[in-house]
Amino acid sequence: MRLAVADYLTLGNALCGFMAVWQLAAAQSAHLAGGGTGPLDRGAVAAAVVLLLVAAGFDLFDGRVARRLGGSGMGAELDNLADVISFGFAPAFFVVAWGTLGGGGGALPVAAAAAVLLAVVVRLARFSCQSPGCGNFTGLPSPFGAMAVITVVLLDPPVLLGSAAVVAVAWLMVSRIEYPKPRGRMAYAVLVWIAGSVACLTAWAMDAPAGTALLYSGSSLVLVLLAAVPVYLLTTRRHARLSVPQSPLPPPGGPAD
Repeated sequence: MRLAVADYLTLGNALCGFMAVWQLAAAQSAHLAGGGTGPLDRGAVAAAVVLLLVAAGFDLFDGRVARRLGGSGMGAELDNLADVISFGFAPAFFVVAWGTLGGGGGALPVAAAAAVLLAVVVRLARFSCQSPGCGNFTGLPSPFGAMAVITVVLLDPPVLLGSAAVVAVAWLMVSRIEYPKPRGRMAYAVLVWIAGSVACLTAWAMDAPAGTALLYSGSSLVLVLLAAVPVYLLTTRRHARLSVPQSPLPPPGGPAD
């Protein structure tokens, strides 16, 4: 069976996720072999995160390309496999590496990483069973969930707080909270956000004067965005329900004789 153009974007998604895990694993092995302590070198971490951001960019447009140019019978299966690698296993590995080297170790980061991986698998299985055409995602989309998990890791909070935040993101992915699908201008806005994140991480990795400030500012905006979107949807829906005019009640006493 021939692969469609969208399938190559999906394979690029999976390849970026695999390379991100390989980059992080290689940096962790070299760090431990050299007797290093504390977190990994920021350049190695930033390279892995940039690869995952590129994977998110591929995932953003493979469905659009499939709808415009057509897809293959393997497209949905390849997409699910790529998402598990890039947005399930890769961020879970980030959490394990953070807990092993920079977060104090213990079972909490491992349990939080397992929660992320399982949440992505359950979310993708549920999404495959849903009817197409819905204007919103049920639960936090896995690419944004992966970015939120990595944001928590980059902020390097205390191990208990960080593990709780990662588990909260995993819960958002399998929850019934609705998130709008990035279409039209919103899709390009998300792409601009990804490009801005890559630029901020590059400045941070190169030890730019304002790189650290950009990292923390961008990370905080990501977390605020994830919390604000469902609140915005609920508010607009409530306003729409209140603005619908009520049908007048019939006069008492029934029709005249």
